[in-house]
Amino acid sequence: MTLLARAAAGVPVEPDAATGRRWATEELLDPVYHQQRSLLRRLLDWIGEQLAGLQTPAALSPVAVLVVVGVVLAVVVVAYVITGPVRLSRRASSDRSVLAADDARTSAEIRAAAEAAAARADWSLAVLERFRAVVRGLEERTVLDERAARTAHEAAVAAAARLPALGEQLVAAGRTFDDVAYGHEPATADDERRLRELDVRVRDARPSAGADTPDTLVAAPR
Repeated sequence: MTLLARAAAGVPVEPDAATGRRWATEELLDPVYHQQRSLLRRLLDWIGEQLAGLQTPAALSPVAVLVVVGVVLAVVVVAYVITGPVRLSRRASSDRSVLAADDARTSAEIRAAAEAAAARADWSLAVLERFRAVVRGLEERTVLDERAARTAHEAAVAAAARLPALGEQLVAAGRTFDDVAYGHEPATADDERRLRELDVRVRDARPSAGADTPDTLVAAPR
């Protein structure tokens, strides 16, 4: 019989310390506390350790037991709510590469995908693919080193160092990529037009004479 059942049945609930610990353990073994087994298993083990360490002879009331359990559960829930988004945020921030590791498309193929997206007025996809085409084209021309996990900002800054005349537009394009891909801001037809015109300028541009520093040294964080 659990603590709540004893109270409902009118059984006296003023145990000594040993009986209180036993009753608390029985209460926590009730199936209602095991709906989230992986999480509550650790909680039950911790509470059991705390109860086992009680040395006071004072009576442990059922209300006190339930209060302790309620507080601990609340702490666990709050911790999960806080750390869940943190984990998601860390995962997102560590996977912001312009080109996926398994994306083997050429710049021409990515450019064709951008044009197809623009033809159906999917401006967001068109902008993303157009910037990817710019980056892949620079890699193909060895203006940028081929490097996995390069972010849009890193690519834009590195490209700007080699194509200084287009530096401002390249950095702005990288910012647009991040806003659309990770800020969930919808792209517009004007955004697509600017990226398309930049793509043409980048293909016609020639790297600056002294711009031979590896882009891993140029791409400083924002």
